[in-house]
Amino acid sequence: MDALKAEIALKRKAVHNDAEKRPSKYVRRGELERLKEEEERQAREEKEKERAAKQAAERDAALSRSRQKKTADASSRSTSNTPLPESQDPDSTILESAFNIPNNEAIRRLRAKGQPIRLFGESDRDRRLRLRALELIEERGHEKAGTNDFRKALEDVESVERELRAKNDKGKKKDDGEVNSSAGSVAMVDLGLLKTDPDKLYPVIYYALKRTLKEWEEAMDERPENIKRTHQGKLAAATQVQSAEYLKPLFKTLRSRNLPPDMLVRIAEIVYYMQKRQYQKANDSYLRLSIGNAPWPIGVTMVGIHERSAREKISTDQVAHVLNDEVSRKYIQSLKRLLTFSQTKYPPEDVSQLMG
Repeated sequence: MDALKAEIALKRKAVHNDAEKRPSKYVRRGELERLKEEEERQAREEKEKERAAKQAAERDAALSRSRQKKTADASSRSTSNTPLPESQDPDSTILESAFNIPNNEAIRRLRAKGQPIRLFGESDRDRRLRLRALELIEERGHEKAGTNDFRKALEDVESVERELRAKNDKGKKKDDGEVNSSAGSVAMVDLGLLKTDPDKLYPVIYYALKRTLKEWEEAMDERPENIKRTHQGKLAAATQVQSAEYLKPLFKTLRSRNLPPDMLVRIAEIVYYMQKRQYQKANDSYLRLSIGNAPWPIGVTMVGIHERSAREKISTDQVAHVLNDEVSRKYIQSLKRLLTFSQTKYPPEDVSQLMG
């Protein structure tokens, strides 16, 4: 009986407390929202307290580990006179050296290396770590990060010029020897072979382009030293080196004789008109090779499912090959540079044949 009375008293007390929390029979929505927000705030405060306690515990554990490591290092240095092994943790050395660099010095070094001064979402500490990583890569002799082909060619111009001056006849490359041996006997391109025997055009185009590239290289080497050392002179030499690098895939394709027929026709026309010093027509062939004369120069060859009256105007020989891939774009652009150099070295007798 006493237990039943105690239970009844407990229920009455709970009902009384609820009545105190809710002052009236009808409760406003604002009061309910306030009570809910207060409960959420209390839960959030408890979570923050737990998180702070956890972080403090982790910090204490990290400090204790660092103290133990320092004491172990000190004991090892005192017991042995040998230097520390190279397998020491590199992160600690990177952090110690990186944090001593001010922000303005880090920005100056990154700009000197051609790197962005800050990446997206990067803090000052991350920027110093990135700068230190770049310096370590350069110290170990690795390839520089963030350089493009033209910048690399520009940096190697002086070394290439020294190699060209120091190179003698027996140190020449095989391709240079082939070009020099056939320099005086390069045959003219016969466009009639395009229909009869296209395979005979491959060696003629190959040696003609090689000869022009070699003449461009010799023209760069024969310039006076005061012109070579200027900024414009270095840019011209870097352009020649870059073009020679870009033309390597084309030469490889010509040696293997697997160039697409439509591209073979345009390149043969370019070389033929370049040999004839008709640079205006050569430029027209270059434009048909690079951007084409199709209504849609991105390579559309089928528009709809029905045959139209102007369907024959859209053919595959009007496709813009410069948009096919990056390799094609590079050596087609280098062909234009060879054409410009040939016009400078061998100007036409008729002024109307000059390119614009």
